Amino acid sequence: MQTASTNIYERMCHSQELSEFKCGTVIGCHLCKSIREIFLLLYIQQSSVSGIIKKWKQLGTTATHSRSGRPHKMTERGQCMLKST
Repeated sequence: MQTASTNIYERMCHSQELSEFKCGTVIGCHLCKSIREIFLLLYIQQSSVSGIIKKWKQLGTTATHSRSGRPHKMTERGQCMLKST
């Protein structure tokens, strides 16, 4: 059983990708539960849950695809905000 401190830690980690197991768990739960119930059950952001389900419906898989290079630390919007100030 998970303690309250690990649940808070898992909810705070927004930048990491979910493992294949967690994505599969979300899809398995989706077959019999709503997005809100999955969100409350697995302590994953509601937008992440809906994104996983949407990706699964479109592509038929939850695997992450390879990327070219390292992701940017700042978004284009953040860079524009820095330039304007």
